[in-house]
Amino acid sequence: MNEYVFKLPDLGEGTVEAEIAEWMVKVGDTVAEEDPVCAMLTDKAAVELTAPVGGRIVSVAGEEGDMVQVGAPLIVFETDTAATVSEASQEAPPKDEAIDTDTHAPERTPRPGKVQTSPSIRARARAAGVDLTDVAGSGPRGRILKTDFEAYLATGPASDAATPGALSKRTGTEEIRVIGLRRKIAERMAQATREIPHFSYVEEIDVTALESLRQHLNAKRPDGADRLTPLAFIGLALVRVLRDFPQCNAHYVGERNVIVRFDAVHLGIATQTGDGLKVPVVHHAEALDLEGLAAEIRRVSAAARDNTATREELSGSTITITSLGKMGGIASTPVINQPEVGIIGVNKAVDRPVVVDGRVEVRRMMNLSSSFDHRFVDGYDAAAMIQALKELLEQPAMIFMPE
Repeated sequence: MNEYVFKLPDLGEGTVEAEIAEWMVKVGDTVAEEDPVCAMLTDKAAVELTAPVGGRIVSVAGEEGDMVQVGAPLIVFETDTAATVSEASQEAPPKDEAIDTDTHAPERTPRPGKVQTSPSIRARARAAGVDLTDVAGSGPRGRILKTDFEAYLATGPASDAATPGALSKRTGTEEIRVIGLRRKIAERMAQATREIPHFSYVEEIDVTALESLRQHLNAKRPDGADRLTPLAFIGLALVRVLRDFPQCNAHYVGERNVIVRFDAVHLGIATQTGDGLKVPVVHHAEALDLEGLAAEIRRVSAAARDNTATREELSGSTITITSLGKMGGIASTPVINQPEVGIIGVNKAVDRPVVVDGRVEVRRMMNLSSSFDHRFVDGYDAAAMIQALKELLEQPAMIFMPE
């Protein structure tokens, strides 16, 4: 018998370490070559790794939630195959894609007492307070698939009939390890608020004309076509405004202490998913018209939600738009997405009485909440940029006029 040490490969984009998101095997299991063995989480995506050789697992690097350095031993196999697997095969990165939660691994013996499912389903279960042992899995060896979990959420667990209106004390507690994407989000948010002096600015926008234009364009669209959302108009206006405010479309590279200003606008779209907050990116938004931008926003947001976004689609934004939709509230203080220097928050639009030329009219009003890195964007420049954006959104025909 030979011993083969599988080292954590380079997962791309300068990654130096990754978190163990899920073990799909345990010590003592026998696996075949190319069987899935674990999911590793980087800053950008979850990556499923497969066994480079067949054999029995002798040891693993740690528990779920532990960090492993690139090049460090991840799994030790005992194999009949001569240990001649090339170093190149270990160094080659895995497929550049997030884990597809609808795809199950080849059959293997599940760990006793261990629920078999994907990291994204585990994250959604934690967020929803669902005990996965109550969910019936339809995949191989009882693996819980995305459809199983969603069916459980739709129908709910079977429960004993309780006395209607009866009240009882609740004394239970739950400890949830902060691991995976939730830990990454926590670390990035803490770093951003610790290192960046945020300057926040809120302005109200009369979007009555914009909403009228949007509804008119949607009414002209063929049946079944996707509707244009306010976000597409806001994104298009932002792209135009940034030409005059390049200091807001930039990165601060702390290692070199330089500001990098971009001619291109790579628009981050903050998106809430079952795994937590992700920021898919519309690259080169400046090269897209209204239809193209709207379609790309839909595409990258959907990819983030269903866990199919690539690393490229989750990185490289130069400025971010965040929106809570109908729950947008009156105002917010969005946290800057490092290494960017600005973020625009879209609050909900509501009808309310407004004085216009001495008369009270019902207008559609919406607040924009923005934050800027005050080290590199002066308050005057930030306010001027938002005022320029306000002008375009209140006079939407200007968005489409040639410069």
